[in-house]
Amino acid sequence: MDVYDEELTKSISTWEVLNELEKLDSHINLKNIVKMDSIKTIDEIEKIVNELRELDKIIVTTNGSFDILHSAHINFLKKAKNLGDILIVLINSDESVRRNKGSKRPIIPENERAYILSELKSVDYVVIFSQDKPLEYLERIKPNIHVKGGSWIEERIKEEKELMKKLGGVFKLFELEEGYSSTKIIDEIIKANRI
Repeated sequence: MDVYDEELTKSISTWEVLNELEKLDSHINLKNIVKMDSIKTIDEIEKIVNELRELDKIIVTTNGSFDILHSAHINFLKKAKNLGDILIVLINSDESVRRNKGSKRPIIPENERAYILSELKSVDYVVIFSQDKPLEYLERIKPNIHVKGGSWIEERIKEEKELMKKLGGVFKLFELEEGYSSTKIIDEIIKANRI
């Protein structure tokens, strides 16, 4: 085997190939290539994140139920994406949402919520988690930045803040956009349909 053959058989990651293609041709949009399959398991995302980290990509995470998507969610996700290169959205499973918000939620099933989020320009990957909090997944992903938006209770985000500090990452809060809430939208729908 000559040197040329050895170079061809070297193992390189998908991200390295895409990164080089993007450098060679500014018309190649890494974002469009990534969108082909952006709903991942935690095992899959952990491998992807390791490859991205080798390319010095800034990884941003956020989490939530994202049950009834509204414009404040979209604005929040855009702001979160602007903090780094890759945005990973961790969404609560249906069971996790029920434990956190009650038996009548979620309105939209987890697979549909994941699909809707995955189709947004600002979202690179979506991962569904079944725990009440995303702590285990954050520990495995080790994001550079973890973002929370909307309304939050200090006691509920304390563990996420502490974990990000332990991981050497940044924890960032974005203020609630007044007048927007999935719960409020659901209540208004119920109220409008009462006879």
